[in-house]
Amino acid sequence: MTAAALSSVYDPNTVEIVLVESDAIGTVGVGEATIPDILKFNAMLGLREDEFMRATDATFKLGIQFVDWGRKGDVYVHPFGEHGADLNGIDFHHYWLAAHETGDVPAIEEFSLCAVAAKAGKFALPSRDARSVLSQMGYAYHFDANLYGRFLRRFAEGRGVRRIEGEVREVGRDPSSGFVTEVRLSDDRAVSGDFFFDCSGFRALLHEGALDVPFIDWSHWLPCDRAQVVPSAHVGPIKPLTTSTAKTGGWQWRIPTQRRIGNGHVYCSAFMDDVSAAEVLLETVDGPPLSEPRRIAFRTGHRRSFWEKNCVAIGLSAGFIEPLESTSIHLIQQGISRFIALMPDTSLPETLRREYNRSMRADFEEVRDFIVLHYKATERNDSPFWDYCRTMDVPDSLQRKIDLFRESGRAFRHGEELFARPSWVAVFLGQNILPSRLHPVASQVPEQKVRQSLSSMRRAITTTADTMPSHEDFLSRYCGWKPSLQ
Repeated sequence: MTAAALSSVYDPNTVEIVLVESDAIGTVGVGEATIPDILKFNAMLGLREDEFMRATDATFKLGIQFVDWGRKGDVYVHPFGEHGADLNGIDFHHYWLAAHETGDVPAIEEFSLCAVAAKAGKFALPSRDARSVLSQMGYAYHFDANLYGRFLRRFAEGRGVRRIEGEVREVGRDPSSGFVTEVRLSDDRAVSGDFFFDCSGFRALLHEGALDVPFIDWSHWLPCDRAQVVPSAHVGPIKPLTTSTAKTGGWQWRIPTQRRIGNGHVYCSAFMDDVSAAEVLLETVDGPPLSEPRRIAFRTGHRRSFWEKNCVAIGLSAGFIEPLESTSIHLIQQGISRFIALMPDTSLPETLRREYNRSMRADFEEVRDFIVLHYKATERNDSPFWDYCRTMDVPDSLQRKIDLFRESGRAFRHGEELFARPSWVAVFLGQNILPSRLHPVASQVPEQKVRQSLSSMRRAITTTADTMPSHEDFLSRYCGWKPSLQ
């Protein structure tokens, strides 16, 4: 991703980009789920969506379904896009809360076209006509991360990036400035440069190995530190939906690509051993496993400095937050796009480095808070793991958001925060956090009028979803997917 993005903005006649990587080193990718921001990245590169989808076994994604997170038996969807339509300048969810207080009302996700379509296995591209219900559609992708890497490698090489096959053995530094000067490969070749990007994954060969940048640990708030992963064969239709199911010691993901299902069980080793975690995973995958489970160990948190000296850490070398809301690729994208926005000359002004580090810390902390909310908001008390999560202290920045919603039903997006109001509302309500009082404007609207408005909105959404093609039919027409490829 880094090489491809830089090759799209730098003139190859003035800047040489060298990509050092080894096919002998595997990637963490096990079937990747994304959020709608990935469309901006692909658009920046000028990628054709249908070609990208064919090359990466991609399917569409309209949201994430959460199972057993609030209480065992609970199911809710965090959809992309809005819930309903605002009335009188007041957010829709306040009117939904008013109706909920006076009697039965469909779940708030029933007022989201993305959620309704996803559960029904339907898909259509958004409409540019603001009057159309289809204008409310937002989407992302599921794809094979390894295939995406190969696709972007070809893209980058086609734009002048020079790729060198090899493994980094050691890192050379200038003795006076501490800047990285070269990486030396296992066959003793040296690759020199003026600026470096550490994309070496959890090993962080430059940031940790050479530059000794400390790691800020968030395991108090996000105690899961292991994952067991395995692909499985398709059984049944491919829905445009990621599924996250809470387990006794963590949670399990299900990500459908064109050819297979990516499955993973994220858990805390203090509450569950590796053998039990693998057994839980294999017991609950839909179709026949296509390999043996593979264990991945991780630490949650980030480097104290993302840009250190003349090196920027991207991806897992910069930090890690478990992929509960599919933010891993987004944080890579943010690291790249912020560097491009602050792109330095060879003088490397210190003000740019400070701003980059400030903004990346904010990005990681905002994602962290949203992920921690899912754990803190649980009512489960059926295992020591959930007892810990339910009773743990949380960051002050998150506690303020929880208190504000519990008290007044308000949820706000500040500055450049990734997750907007509908996302926070989906998780708050999906995990049974209801405000103690209603919005005064929404509570003054006659109940019958509120219910009529809600009924009209739901009818429009249901009718639109009913007319949409199935996700599989759309994939077949759009990018040539065939069931025989599964």
